[in-house]
This record gives sequence, structure tokens and C-alpha cells, in this order.
Amino acid sequence: MNLSIVVPVYRGELYLPALTQRLSAALPTFAESFEVIFVYDGSPDASWAVIEALTQKFLWARGIRLMRNYGQHNATLCGARAARYEIIVTMDQDLQHPPEEIPALLAKLEEGYDVVYGAPKKLPQGFLRNFLTANIKTILARVIGAPAIQNISAFRAFRADLLAAFENFNSPAVILDALLSWGTTRFAAVPVNIAPAERSNYNFSALVKAALLILTGYSALPLRLASWLGFAMTLFGFGVFVYVMYVYFALGSLPGFPFLASVIALFSGAQMFTLGIFGEYLARIFDRSMERPAYVVQEMAGR
Repeated sequence: MNLSIVVPVYRGELYLPALTQRLSAALPTFAESFEVIFVYDGSPDASWAVIEALTQKFLWARGIRLMRNYGQHNATLCGARAARYEIIVTMDQDLQHPPEEIPALLAKLEEGYDVVYGAPKKLPQGFLRNFLTANIKTILARVIGAPAIQNISAFRAFRADLLAAFENFNSPAVILDALLSWGTTRFAAVPVNIAPAERSNYNFSALVKAALLILTGYSALPLRLASWLGFAMTLFGFGVFVYVMYVYFALGSLPGFPFLASVIALFSGAQMFTLGIFGEYLARIFDRSMERPAYVVQEMAGR
């Protein structure tokens, strides 16, 4: 089996030598031909110098330097499009994803699946981080049409021919897993050992931003939610009207200012919530209308 390993790099100066050594030891045991593509994503450290040194030492290592930081999914997409072989494996730089676990993904792939994720046997982060990540993965799984796959991760193996499904995609809002769903519905996951990360480049705001991007960039679910909310508010308004008429004819008086203010606040809040959803979609449309690229390559290293 021929493999292309894609590793997005951001603040990876300290991890890359150890990762490359483990890949060098592991890949020949299960791959006929292979390459490792390091995609430098505008990191502020000396990661690019490390990548250049590695490409000189290992003939199968390649480096792609992006002009600035575009994001993990954008960098991974760049590396996948540059891959030469029929099976692409993506993994993190910090050894959270052990190279020795790649055969487990490949074995599942050979069962007829097109995309296989490495699901952690034990969640490596704290409770709050695991809770947020699990909910974002659930949202993404429903968006891509594979709700049974609750363990979507950056440790994945997929067939390179899926790239044809989104070869013309060019937008800064990249969620690779959603793009892969444009070409297949055959997703699977296998349990693997995931090491805890010493430091994560994803904080709480980044996770929330990713969730909003998934929902408003690749799904119409929030728009449907706004429609149902409007319908619910209409029913509630009709109920309030019936209540007011009942009080007027039964008691001869109408509710006072507090009741009126609470109803106005409720309807105003629902309207602002709906307008916010529309605003998110308009922002996505605006981004795509500007035709900003998903990434721009500055230079390459290696073969």
C-alpha cells in the first residue's frame, strides 16, 4: 500500500524531529511506498528551518510553506492536494497520533470504507475540554451525514480519489471532514491509543468558532431552527392574544405594564436571535464572494 502522510505544522519545532524518527521506523513496516508532507502553517517559531533540514535528511519528506497562518484544516487540505499516493493519512505534529497506530486505520479502510478515523480509547483532555470537543464532533457528524461516527478526529485515513469531489473548492472556511462527505458516505472509526497533548493550539474561543463555522458554513440547520423559533413565537403570540381577550371580557381589565414589557422582550429576543443567524450566513456568503483562497503556497522543500 502506498501512503501520503500529511502533517500540518504550527509551533512544531520541538516535535518534528521525534515524529519523523518514529515515522521513519514505522512506515517501512506496512507501506510499500510512502511520503511525508509537512505543511508549515505560518508558525512563529523555527518550524520551517526544521522542516528544511528534515527534507534534506529524508528523501521521502517534503515541505510546503504557506504564506501565513490559514488554519489546521486549510493546511491539511493543501497537503492532501499535493499528495502523490492513493491513500492519504493526516495526523497531528505533537505525537498525539502514534504512527504505529496507522495500520489499524488502513485495515478498516480495506473493509470497503473511504474514510476511517482514529478514535481515542481514552479521552486525553480534561472534562470541560472533552465535553466541548464531543459536542462539536456530534454536530460535525450530523452535518456530514454520518451521525453514527461520533469520534471524528484529525487522525484519519482516506482515499485520495475523494479529492475530486471538491477539487474546485476555494474558500477560507475549510472543514475537511465536511468536504470529504461530498464524495462519500462510507465513514468508519477504529479505537486507537491517543497520547495526551502537552499543549493545544485550540482554546475555548477556537472551539466555539469551529462549531459556528461547521453549522453556518456547511449546514442549513440554524436556518431551520430560526423558522421553527418563528413558528413557536407565532403560536405563543396567539396564546397571549387569547389570554388578553379572556382577561378583558372576564375581568373587565387588561394586564399591566410588566406583562406587556415581558412579552415585548421575549419577541424582541427571538427576533434578534433569528437576525443573528441570518447575519452568520451573510458573513459566509460575503467571505466566499470575495474569492479569498483557502491557502497560498510560498515555497516548497524536498523532492
